[in-house]
Amino acid sequence: MHIIKLVFKNTFRHKLRTSLTILGIVIVILAFGLLRTVVSAWYAGVEASSASRLVTRNSISLVFPLPISYRDKIRQINGVKLVSYGNWFGGNYIDEKNFFANFAVEPASYLELYPEYILPSNQKAAFLHDRKAAIAGQKLATKYGWSIGDTITLKGTIFFGNWEFVLRGIYRGKDKSTDETQFFFHWNYLNETLKKTMPRRADQPGFYLVGVSNPNLAEEVAVSLDKTFKNSLAETLTETEKAFQLSFVSMSEAIVVAIQLVSFVVIVIIMAVLANTMAMTARERIGEYAVLKTLGFGGWHIAALIFGESLFIVMIGCTIGIAFTFPIAKVFGNTMGTYFPVFNVATKTIYLDVVVSLFVGAVAAVIPTWRAIKIRIADGLRRIG
Repeated sequence: MHIIKLVFKNTFRHKLRTSLTILGIVIVILAFGLLRTVVSAWYAGVEASSASRLVTRNSISLVFPLPISYRDKIRQINGVKLVSYGNWFGGNYIDEKNFFANFAVEPASYLELYPEYILPSNQKAAFLHDRKAAIAGQKLATKYGWSIGDTITLKGTIFFGNWEFVLRGIYRGKDKSTDETQFFFHWNYLNETLKKTMPRRADQPGFYLVGVSNPNLAEEVAVSLDKTFKNSLAETLTETEKAFQLSFVSMSEAIVVAIQLVSFVVIVIIMAVLANTMAMTARERIGEYAVLKTLGFGGWHIAALIFGESLFIVMIGCTIGIAFTFPIAKVFGNTMGTYFPVFNVATKTIYLDVVVSLFVGAVAAVIPTWRAIKIRIADGLRRIG
């Protein structure tokens, strides 16, 4: 108990120095937590992927479509439970800065494939029975102030023109990892319009979504599916939803690696700052440590004082930094929702904050402790006064 009291009093003996050190730790923990959350957000789509869903696209590129006739052939493949399809629409709301993910999909099968999108039964029925209907995620609807029954006009960038939709449903995510910033409407609405305006682009989904009866059969179904369309005019590439999402993440892998490196660089910086603080503190108290030795205190007592003070300082900063991480992450997520639809501080990030803080506190105290223990009593007493 006496050691704990001494640690507490020593910590705040130089209030300005301690306060500035804690402030530095708070900023670093905040930066570290946000950077790690950015990395997690980058992989959010991968983590939310289902093992029972496959994505089939044109083997040349996602830009090239597939014939609608493939739908019935895919259904006949052993292990296939459900087939849906759609197109990336790429529309903007009002102007280009209002960009969000929007898809033309086959509504009934798509919603069945994605049970994580929670939609009230009356809204689901209204969406399915209205050809011009659309549904949007809760975050997206909140951002633009949309309500059920609103008419929403998107400016097409791939399928040119102004496209009007009636908002019939607002879905919520089953859990925090579900993207609530997407917009879906009927593929048939898009297709029927294309038959009149651009007949060459009609009857051609951009991708197929395949639900398998057993996740263990996913690889086998993917191979069988691609073999079915081998040597056809539009060969396919089928992969798990997770692999499909990873292909997009890999395009920006250098950015992710850079963010991860920066997150650890800031830790090294604060380690140096805290080590300097503890070195100054230990140097100022060499005489006090010598007196403690003459009173019978051993090396472990002195080590406990220095390590305790270092860990106490760093954990105060860590606690405050973690407390600020959540509200700032929420603001950041709302601001950057278009790029990071899922921006939540993971429990793993908090654990990592604590572990890193303890590591920094321990490492920063090693050299000051060693010097304090090794100094002779006579040399230490010379510094008194």
